Amino acid sequence: AQDDQTFSTLVSAVTAAGLGETLSGDGPFTVFAPTNDAFAKIPEATLTELTTNDTETLGNILTYHVVEGNVDAATLTQAIEDAGEAGYTINTVNGGTLTATVVDGNVVLTDAAGGTATVTATDVEASNGVIHVIDTVLMPQ
Repeated sequence: AQDDQTFSTLVSAVTAAGLGETLSGDGPFTVFAPTNDAFAKIPEATLTELTTNDTETLGNILTYHVVEGNVDAATLTQAIEDAGEAGYTINTVNGGTLTATVVDGNVVLTDAAGGTATVTATDVEASNGVIHVIDTVLMPQ
């Protein structure tokens, strides 16, 4: 049950944005899932605004964490190595891109705003894809 607790903010956000049906679809999807601690880095007033009034922006933020296809850690790491120093560009469901690099042995995602999130756990099986856990909420533009 700890896993459910770790992602309760994410689940609430997905529900608030009306994405439950989309993300429980056939997929496969790869989700970079922020933990509750990642959401806690967002000012509370901002998070409240997103989950109550600005659900369209919330939806954009959440779909920015989703990639079509089943991209396991080995595949992602190989793609990063193949891409070289500039990093591997990941196209997200919301149409934006993330850049994946390896820093000190960890996969780090850089968002459109220049923020970074570190992958802290990989290859968590889901019914319609795979989940990689990240420590920061990524922001599109």
